Amino acid sequence: MQRTLPSRLRTPLAIGLIGATLAACSTSPLGRNQLAFFSDEELQQMGQQSFAQYQQELPEVGGATYDYVQCVADAITNEVPADAGIATWEVKVFKDDSANAFALPGGYIGVNSGLLDVTENQDQLAAVIGHEVAHVLSDHANERVSTQAATQTGLSILQSAAGLQGATGEQLMGLLGAGAQYGVILPFSRKQESEADKLGLDLMAEAGFDPNASIELWQNMAAQSQGQPPEWLSTHPSNEARMQGLRERMNEAMPLYEQARANGQRPDCRR
Repeated sequence: MQRTLPSRLRTPLAIGLIGATLAACSTSPLGRNQLAFFSDEELQQMGQQSFAQYQQELPEVGGATYDYVQCVADAITNEVPADAGIATWEVKVFKDDSANAFALPGGYIGVNSGLLDVTENQDQLAAVIGHEVAHVLSDHANERVSTQAATQTGLSILQSAAGLQGATGEQLMGLLGAGAQYGVILPFSRKQESEADKLGLDLMAEAGFDPNASIELWQNMAAQSQGQPPEWLSTHPSNEARMQGLRERMNEAMPLYEQARANGQRPDCRR
């Protein structure tokens, strides 16, 4: 005979299962606990597929514009540790007016042409590419898809264990879903962005790019933004929060930059 848990125990059990699902499986480069359910091979396959789709949807830009972006990207990726497991990086410039860029597991970098209207020089572009490469080195893609998978699993367990059925159950699950979105997924994304800002700052400094340009970049971004949602409703920190975090990291980044320059690392990427 199947026994049913008393109702007073169902929800605590479900919440406990969610907590167990959300328990840390690995550690980020800055010591933050993070989920990592997927293998490197699976993440690389996801990155390859996503990059191929992007190539199908947008035309590519070549010539001097591509050479400029490739030059900055090469200087950044040359500083990637060998144990990251990425021997080569494929770089593409896409014709798109949005000021955006990305890097994907497996060694893929995409830069939209619109970003070059916001980044005024090689150092500011390096700040963006360093940030995106830092996402890959920090295994953020794995963490994001793992967190989403765990959240969906946890909500399903909660609904089943608590017996949430009918209109009332659907309403409560909707509220729980919103709580998961704003309480788990978005904050994780903001933490990832702040982490990538700091690690990307170090990476650009090690490549010989001026870290101070990262502040100028976000000043440009703030000037061009059409208004932002409240930070608690955004996957990204506010422009002011990002600039403050970068300023606080300068004490670590500037010695790396000065050492790189002393060692002869002086990138000369021209638009």
